Amino acid sequence: MTRLPLQAALFDMDGTLVDTERLWWEAVEQVAGRALTEADEPQVLGRAVEDTADWLSGVTGTPADTLAEVLHREFADRVRAGIVPRPGALDLLDALAREGVLTALVTASPRAVADTVLEALGADRFAVSVTADDTDRTKPAPDPYLAACRLLDVDPAACVAVEDTETGVASAEAAGCTVLAVPSLAPIDAGPGRTVLGGLTGVTPQRLRALLPYRLRVMSWNLWYGGTKVHDHRAKQLKVIAETDVDVVGLQETYGTAAEELAEALGWYHHRAGENLGIISRYPITAPLGDPDVGFYGAAGARVRVGGEAVDVWTAHLDYTPYGPYESAFDGLPAAGLIAHEEVRLDQMRDVLRRIDDSVPVVLVGDFNSPSHLDRPDVEWPVTKAAEEAGLRDSYREAHPDPRAHPGHTWSPIHPVHEDGSGRPEPQDRIDFVLHRGLRVLDSETCVSGHPRPWPDVEHNEWPSDHAAVVTTFALPAAFSESATYSLHE
Repeated sequence: MTRLPLQAALFDMDGTLVDTERLWWEAVEQVAGRALTEADEPQVLGRAVEDTADWLSGVTGTPADTLAEVLHREFADRVRAGIVPRPGALDLLDALAREGVLTALVTASPRAVADTVLEALGADRFAVSVTADDTDRTKPAPDPYLAACRLLDVDPAACVAVEDTETGVASAEAAGCTVLAVPSLAPIDAGPGRTVLGGLTGVTPQRLRALLPYRLRVMSWNLWYGGTKVHDHRAKQLKVIAETDVDVVGLQETYGTAAEELAEALGWYHHRAGENLGIISRYPITAPLGDPDVGFYGAAGARVRVGGEAVDVWTAHLDYTPYGPYESAFDGLPAAGLIAHEEVRLDQMRDVLRRIDDSVPVVLVGDFNSPSHLDRPDVEWPVTKAAEEAGLRDSYREAHPDPRAHPGHTWSPIHPVHEDGSGRPEPQDRIDFVLHRGLRVLDSETCVSGHPRPWPDVEHNEWPSDHAAVVTTFALPAAFSESATYSLHE
């Protein structure tokens, strides 16, 4: 299996890299005029100075601005008196630097305090730093970690955040980062995708990489008469699969043997259903799903074992007639009529939705021969709407929410004009989809190789289909990794 690459390590400051949590605790006690207790922890640990000042103001009646100023001064004085790096912190930072892994400091402390700590640690150990002064909201909001990822130009899902408080953990997890928790004053509970260790001693870049989720790349591809309209189509199909580095492909228009032949050439597993549908996978297929004798239109599925867990992958090919984009563009049919003419496809979609198991993550791909309600707000296209109401999310629109900026058209790379010879422009639409439930989308793109010549001069095209493919990269849930949670004192 392939894990996401470690693009960056993001470090909290207070209590994580340097032993300042106790200094902060003492500063708050000084300003509060009393000893703090465990009940005070949510208002003190991992909070911005202003947040704690607001809390103290409500208790003491002293204006929050005044309290914040005093807290700043008391804490800064203690920091300047001497900070101590936590055991293993500098070793880990230096090891990451040797391996070229980007690092960031992400703290709820103000810039003045952070700069004091950076000077002691060595500011050159961090590519960027984000403080409470740099975002509108600080921890537990995700903003600081998202800001760091933007500055580094990295994906939060490919980053490990190192934190020592529940507040910081909540911020990093909300941003989409994998979390390594190293509690300082207060314990942190284990949770999915969260590793809890007693400290940073012995933690290496390799161990951080081992915390990241696995990647699953899924393609939907209509092969177009099995690819037979294009010379040397099977070799060209294999080239596309290899170059896109996908893990599972849901196929339509296989024309009998395409799934078996592709899987055999790749050394993969396959499931064939009827004469038109197939699924090929680099991971083991443990069970067929749906009707193995499905007709030319319909859906079929397979259970795929990924990292010891199950993912159900379904591929669907829905009836092409009547075709809504033609009725809209050529006949001027209004929205109500277009929706009424979707009944055949809607029934086919409802049939597959009834068959989908709710107990495992699922991916439903296919050529739906219908646009999406997310792309054309003037028409509530019912096929994709039914899938959404069943809890399935459109991975391409998750990655690219604006249909104007990223139309994602899959029909058709070889039909700029209608093939009836009229010269009318062919409606370009997104009719191929990768839907999902229970996974996390990292990216989704349409795929066409080369520069396909238009119909009918297609036999030498590098791209052996009349549809663009859709490829989505998912991050698998934490349960898919061998061991995502460790004991506090490991």
